[in-house]
Amino acid sequence: MDKIKENLYKNIDMLNTKNSKIHNIRENGKLISRKYTKEIEITNKEDKPGIIIKVKKGTKNKTVQIPVIVTDPGFNDFVYNDFLIEDNSEVTIYAGCAIHNDCDNDSSHSGIHTFKIGKNAKVKYIEKHFGCGTFSKKTINTDTIIYLGESSELSIETTQIGGLEKANRKTSATLNQNSLLNIDEKLLTSDKENIKTSFNVKLLGKDSKCNIISKSIAKDNSKQEFTSIVSGLNKSFGHIECDAILMDNAKVISTPKIVACTKDANITHEASIGKIAEEEIIKLMTMGLDEKEAETTIIRGFLN
Repeated sequence: MDKIKENLYKNIDMLNTKNSKIHNIRENGKLISRKYTKEIEITNKEDKPGIIIKVKKGTKNKTVQIPVIVTDPGFNDFVYNDFLIEDNSEVTIYAGCAIHNDCDNDSSHSGIHTFKIGKNAKVKYIEKHFGCGTFSKKTINTDTIIYLGESSELSIETTQIGGLEKANRKTSATLNQNSLLNIDEKLLTSDKENIKTSFNVKLLGKDSKCNIISKSIAKDNSKQEFTSIVSGLNKSFGHIECDAILMDNAKVISTPKIVACTKDANITHEASIGKIAEEEIIKLMTMGLDEKEAETTIIRGFLN
């Protein structure tokens, strides 16, 4: 593996993916390695670029890794991935996308990801996005569509820590009876990066629940836009929380929206944008850190 690819895999925590029992690795639109089992199948889509991951009924405590990297100059990747999680199954899916670009043409990865999660199933989805290189843009656009069955759970941890000049990530979800959706988003932007994330959740089923938590730091001349809509269409609970730290000449726009269509819907939201408190920096500097080290420590702690 060359140094560029090694760095990309390292930054999305998938350097040893080939050693995992269940995985699908794509580089520049081509399949590099695939392993699957009788319990979890991975197949190509017949009509579009992309894969189908099928987790069969009753599967427990399994892990899947599906990294994508782009290193070819000016390459624009597009996939349609389907996640079919059958009843009473439990799985953790690690997904990461990393782009390196040192040419005059833009490079990108775009994907439409559809989750269909069956009754009593539990899924943890962990994704990391990363970009590096110089010159032209590195862009990631994703559209995630989620259907949660009765008493099912989906936890999403999504992280983007710099390097992508532009990103637009959309997530929509429909929750059925007694289902649960947890989303934990962490963002760090710098330079002139422009990042948009949006969430649209419909609490359709009785006693369905969702929590959306976004923590972000915007530095230099970067811009972030966060939009969320949670609609309570039945007896349900929903919560949106957006916390951002603003530095330098950066800009953050946060638009949480809640809609209650019945008196039994309990929907709440919190949003705050502020700067790093000077007293926190001074306190760390009295412990031996310089100003830059203190700032880095505060940022790391905030995002964790």
